[in-house]
Amino acid sequence: MYSTQNYKSAAELKREVEKNGDGGTIYQPGLGETPENGIVTLEGPHFPKAHTWYARVQVTNGLITKILK
Repeated sequence: MYSTQNYKSAAELKREVEKNGDGGTIYQPGLGETPENGIVTLEGPHFPKAHTWYARVQVTNGLITKILK
């Protein structure tokens, strides 16, 4: 699963959530529905670059609202 913003690191995502209260929306290309609420694992950066980070996040009403790890 990915964030719609192409964050270069989990730390960058965390700073965005702390600054703005959310880190944008998420999507999962081609693998079923994207959850509106719950805990999901994100990976980044986006393809074609190699994934170098993963983060467990809380999603509320479709927005990344908290970084869990």
